[in-house]
Amino acid sequence: MNKTYPKITLSVCAAFVLFTALGCGSTDRPASNTAAPANTTTAENTATAPSTTGQEISGAYTITGTNEGGGGEYGGGLNIIKRDDVYQFSWTSGTKTYDGVGVRTDNTVAVAFTEGTDGKSCGVVLYKIGADGSLDGKAGYWGVNQAETEKAKRTSGSDLDGNYDISGTSPDGKDYNGKLAVKKDGAGYNFAWSGGSALTGFGIRSGDKVSVGLGGKQCGFVAYDIKPDGTLEGKWGSPGSTSVGTEVAKKK
Repeated sequence: MNKTYPKITLSVCAAFVLFTALGCGSTDRPASNTAAPANTTTAENTATAPSTTGQEISGAYTITGTNEGGGGEYGGGLNIIKRDDVYQFSWTSGTKTYDGVGVRTDNTVAVAFTEGTDGKSCGVVLYKIGADGSLDGKAGYWGVNQAETEKAKRTSGSDLDGNYDISGTSPDGKDYNGKLAVKKDGAGYNFAWSGGSALTGFGIRSGDKVSVGLGGKQCGFVAYDIKPDGTLEGKWGSPGSTSVGTEVAKKK
């Protein structure tokens, strides 16, 4: 999950404030600006998994994974710390470190991360898709321990593609309203929020969940399934790609 991206000058949190005013080695992850996790399995063909809702994921893990596009395997460690409503994820792989923020709904954890010792500028949204096509979301921003909540009601389109009216509550407790457009792009979906200022993200769908990474190309993201034995099975990458990396994290 090596993401050597250029720094950006506007953090996701700052962007959100404006909006709401409205390879190849055995142990290291090669650099890539294009990989994105891809899982387009729909709710209709996904079996119901045993519930792991009450299972705490904090702790130390051993990780093994494959880089996107057949770029080789890697290994390392992962430490997960619960911080109020969100989780901090910190990886080591070879000589590299990565840090990010995650949110959880049911058996799914969505994480946005970047290379280095902090995940500054990265954010993530995890939506649950309702039977009527509405989206019920939870968002986390690195450095903020409170989560954001958002509901999106589809006004046009079909399946996940379409336009939505949104309403939500920011991490500081302020209510907001706006618009959301979702469009299929390769293995994932482009998300564009409007209402005051614009905010964009790239997401992947797995069953009735959609994990959306925010923060530009410097921020990769992971969608993990929590298994009954506590193992985390993930697909990871970065915006705009059709390839995918995989990762399995086993608790020590």
